[in-house]
Amino acid sequence: MPTEFVDRDEHLVALRALVERLARGRGGACVVDGVFGMGKSALLSELVRRADGVDPALSGCRVVHTRCYSGSGPDSAYGTIVEVLLRLAPAEREDGWIRRLVRATGRGAARSAPEVLSALVPGLGALFATGREATQAALDSGSMPGDSLLPYQHGAANQIVQALLEQARSGPPVLVLIDDVQYVDPSSLQILHRLLELIPGEPLAFVLGHGTGDAAADGATPGVDETLRSWELDRMITRRTLAGLPEEAVAELVRLRRAPEDLTVRLNAMTRGHPIFVTLCLQEWRQGDGADLALPRDVDQAVARRVGRLTDSESALLTAGAVQGETFFTCVAAEMAGLSHEETMERLRRLSRTRRLVHETDPPWWAADFVTDCYRFEHRALQRAIYEQQTTQQRRSRHARAANALAGLSAPAGPGSEAPLELRLETARHLRLGGPETRARSARAHVELARGVAAEGLSFAEAERHGVQAFTDARRLPPGEERDRGIVAAVELLLSLTEVRWRGQHQQTGGPHIEGVDGIDALAAEAERAAARRGDPELIARTTLLRGKTLLATRGLHPSLEKLREAVERARECGDAVGLFVATVEYGRQLPKSDLAAGLAELREAERMYASEPRLGDARDPVLQHARNLGEMQLGITLYDSGHLGEARDRLLRCVDRLRTETLQAELPIALNYLAQVHIALGEEDSAAEVLSEALAFEEERGAESGWHAYNTALRALLLSRVPGRQAEARALAGRAWEETLHTWLVNLVPIVRNLTAEVLIETAASEGPGSAERALLEEAHRLAERTCEEVRSTGMARSGIAAHTLRARALLRGGHPAAAAWQAREALRILDEKGDMPALRTEEVLYHAALALDAGGAPEDARALLARARAEVERKAGHLADPARRERFRTAVPLNRLILGTGAG
Repeated sequence: MPTEFVDRDEHLVALRALVERLARGRGGACVVDGVFGMGKSALLSELVRRADGVDPALSGCRVVHTRCYSGSGPDSAYGTIVEVLLRLAPAEREDGWIRRLVRATGRGAARSAPEVLSALVPGLGALFATGREATQAALDSGSMPGDSLLPYQHGAANQIVQALLEQARSGPPVLVLIDDVQYVDPSSLQILHRLLELIPGEPLAFVLGHGTGDAAADGATPGVDETLRSWELDRMITRRTLAGLPEEAVAELVRLRRAPEDLTVRLNAMTRGHPIFVTLCLQEWRQGDGADLALPRDVDQAVARRVGRLTDSESALLTAGAVQGETFFTCVAAEMAGLSHEETMERLRRLSRTRRLVHETDPPWWAADFVTDCYRFEHRALQRAIYEQQTTQQRRSRHARAANALAGLSAPAGPGSEAPLELRLETARHLRLGGPETRARSARAHVELARGVAAEGLSFAEAERHGVQAFTDARRLPPGEERDRGIVAAVELLLSLTEVRWRGQHQQTGGPHIEGVDGIDALAAEAERAAARRGDPELIARTTLLRGKTLLATRGLHPSLEKLREAVERARECGDAVGLFVATVEYGRQLPKSDLAAGLAELREAERMYASEPRLGDARDPVLQHARNLGEMQLGITLYDSGHLGEARDRLLRCVDRLRTETLQAELPIALNYLAQVHIALGEEDSAAEVLSEALAFEEERGAESGWHAYNTALRALLLSRVPGRQAEARALAGRAWEETLHTWLVNLVPIVRNLTAEVLIETAASEGPGSAERALLEEAHRLAERTCEEVRSTGMARSGIAAHTLRARALLRGGHPAAAAWQAREALRILDEKGDMPALRTEEVLYHAALALDAGGAPEDARALLARARAEVERKAGHLADPARRERFRTAVPLNRLILGTGAG
């Protein structure tokens, strides 16, 4: 419903200032907030009009104007960003089908993101292809590589961001106007976030129209409001709020309508300047009405009056259209209304000319070959009013008919061809709203959509939304095979998609939020029960492995190990070589945390399986490659933890060299971390620093935070803490590592990074000299280590508990509390003697610091015995180094070993 643009001068002045800064190469962003019908769209359209030669400041920019839509819009991965890129595509690349896409107007100029983006962003097609293969194989196996898939998504996002920036740099500055951003898809929102971080020095600016209030919230993308608030707090955007029109602006609209001036007072009192309400009231006015027109009490009543004048046949057609949404196809409306398509097109043509409720519009590009006209309601209020006049069951039945009609539209693509993504999204939306009649079809459709958008567009947020809907629908089906298999399929997808953000010991633990489901382990348990009811051995093995992972995040190590051991047995029983290998690697990765020797044996068994089973050598299978990479590097670091430093070094060097040649290098930062630990233990600190620099640079180029980036940062801080004059830098680096760990929260890494942060504080405290600054650092180190001790009681991560007690002993001893230090040292020794050697823990280090604490605490004989054990441990490890030079370096160049071999306690 177009409205004349009046007033809003102060907002135009602010937006013009944004454009003036843009002309000087200083990008920025402004969000224009306003309730439904307050004039956001009119303001953005006025900017476009002024850019068309009316305003010199604006006409010097390239202006891109697009809009987000409710309905399937929030699920159309990268849809908003694709439309922006299409409108910026240079003319020389607008050949063939891209030219047709660029010319397309109306809703969703491009929604099948991977194909379109691949044509517009150099190099993105290859990344999408690799990511598609990895994700599809992972979903098929039921064992998603978790955070190893994020590099695909981050890599795609980075390439898209760079493509947009390059387009902006290639000509006049670019001003992007995006209306109704509350409906933006999550993938586009991610791109916007990255762009807003970069544009202060770029010739690119954004103006985002944001609908507020209940009407705009209906169908809005979850998290957009919170994201806008965070952008505002971080000063990435400014915000302006549209209020009602002032009296003089309402008076101008009355004059434009040639209505009596006396009507202005009544309109101001009734509408409070709400632009759409004013326009609707003025449309009720006719010559001869005077100023005594009976005005509607609100927008809804004004709309209801217009709708109430429709004939039954007109109402039936518009009802069919309203069920489809703001934009609708005549062929679908015809099937829903029980009319011929020819008659439907003719009736809507006449209706659009006489009633001014709908107008013909171009179809979206993916529907260009469909035999249909396309119409759009003049305003969302009209569509909403017609839709809400129906009863609940009427809406359900009509959504079901719409889904059936839309499903038939894929025929032009030919037998066996997949319908365009946007069409599948629309069909699934109607199935979801169709009630019990379409619930089973909805569950199946949303599982397939989740798999599709994850694999095709690497759009994991949208995939998660579909997965939640699939689970919700499947759970509400009657008991039986379809319900159980639907639950398992949806849970496998959801837990795979969210694994990277699981947070241990939290109610929802970072998984999907589903009403009535208390966290990820409850979700996995439900899938496990559903698989058991079906009695399918392969399904049981897969859900058992999945449950082992969720137990690790929620209940700790020991319950997880029991379930992972069961998963290995289940996989062995069903004779699935791939499933058995994946389960064995996962069990072998976790078992060393409880039993180092048993874990080493399990990892060697996985290595033997890989070498002897031909089916495991398929280099094209990303799941197998991921399991192989994890198993190989875990075997290397477990050999290191067991004291076999030479073999560990050789294996990890080979592993790193091989990973450097892979296309994605997803596991490279982990392997580099393990190699750095070995270098540090061998006294090769320069090599360790080089390896860590490579790992950090790799992940920083890839973008986004990561638990392994935090771990590598903490190791780098530890190295710096030992360099004179760089202690403050080391503390700052450790602080950043811990902050990143808090954001990412990989349950295995949290206590390790916390302990490393505490160690850096202890190592650097002396540089402050005696006094309050040193005490504060030691107290903070003790507090961090104490938190780890508390956490270990629930996680069962004994290795972290031993290290934390040792750190507490060191902090207390340095702080002048020898008795308390001795008590902490004995706790560390008690757990060590009970558990034996542990991963990520140097036994000789625990023994040495315990000796110092006990000697200071009045137990010199115990201290001497501990020091003798420490010396024996160092010599045992040295004995596994075949190279004499490396063996000597291990004894003399490692500071801790030099202290152990050259001094006595006290």
